[in-house]
Amino acid sequence: MAPRKLAAGNWKMNGDLAALDQLDDMAAAAEGATCDVLICPPALLIHPMMARIGASDLLVGGQDCHHADKGAHTGDIAALQLRDAGATHVILGHSERRADHGETDAMVRAKAQAAHAAGLTAIICVGETEAERDADRTLDVIATQLARSVPDGANARNTVLAYEPVWAIGTGRTPTLDQIAQVHALMRDHLSARLSDGADVALLYGGSVKPANAAEIFAIAHVNGALVGGASLKAADFVPIIMALDAA
Repeated sequence: MAPRKLAAGNWKMNGDLAALDQLDDMAAAAEGATCDVLICPPALLIHPMMARIGASDLLVGGQDCHHADKGAHTGDIAALQLRDAGATHVILGHSERRADHGETDAMVRAKAQAAHAAGLTAIICVGETEAERDADRTLDVIATQLARSVPDGANARNTVLAYEPVWAIGTGRTPTLDQIAQVHALMRDHLSARLSDGADVALLYGGSVKPANAAEIFAIAHVNGALVGGASLKAADFVPIIMALDAA
């Protein structure tokens, strides 16, 4: 089995019921595509999004989950609750969660285990800061995050890895193609050495992906898709990215 290509949109803390109008063209692009297409909206929109897309091939996911399956955790969402609402995936360890909420690799690992137990696919994010890149520590940082954030029960069916250099998220800046290739090669080598099906785990690139640069990013070895932020909010931006991945 080869890695399944995935175009994943992270709406972050954006969107409302009116924004669901964007789904029609996205769902049309997902129909019959060779890649999976996923939208991860704010949790309150998961249920109405599921109602809007109906039996479409478009997938819906969450942006985070708690490591416990239930309990006194005000404001948190359990992986089982995401699954019950119709989600198939959940983003974990995004740099904004790590920075804004102090999430550690150990916390991300525990959340991934909860996601797996609930039957969700965990999209585990890794990435270096600008200071770490400038200090030539990128590969060490990524290797450490992979070792500590990815649980032993991970496999190609329940886990996707996303490389998102922190300094490229929402800034309009992207690493060079060679820099992306170097990190994705490291990720593939790490997973292949650790997991029996590590060669088949989908690896996404994220960080200022847009229609203008999608095709050249998808041509890089071991890049099996993208985790897209702002460009996933509008069908006019996200559909060309889906089409570029479908053609890759």
